[in-house]
Amino acid sequence: MLFKWGPVLRTILSPCYGKRALIEPSASDLQKLREKDDRRPFVLVQLLRFVEGGRDAYVRYSAAALPLLRPLGAQLLYAGQCIEPLGDPSQAWDAIVVVRYPTRSAYLRMLEDPAFTAIAPQRRAALRDAVYMIMDDWPGR
Repeated sequence: MLFKWGPVLRTILSPCYGKRALIEPSASDLQKLREKDDRRPFVLVQLLRFVEGGRDAYVRYSAAALPLLRPLGAQLLYAGQCIEPLGDPSQAWDAIVVVRYPTRSAYLRMLEDPAFTAIAPQRRAALRDAVYMIMDDWPGR
């Protein structure tokens, strides 16, 4: 079954770029991810900007989401707040989260898990902007 958040996907105006930004991947993006599942591990890098007071809400969401990773074979590699960017301050993000998943389908299963969908509203409420980057290992690694 494809990701069911279609009705609750929230897009917002990104003040830094003056364009609409997704808080969550679209259903079509998730379908592309499903179609490209090569059954190999990948890393999901998430760049996050919080709404006012959103950091604490996101930390609470993270504490609830972390136990959902282990049964999937996923691993949190890093999560932390950004102190300051080197270079252009308009490129600053509030936090970064890096998770390694065993497969793309494992990530999609997590998104469909009732335990995850129950806590997802906390995540949406905490975020002003988010970027998702799917990373594959370089050849020979």
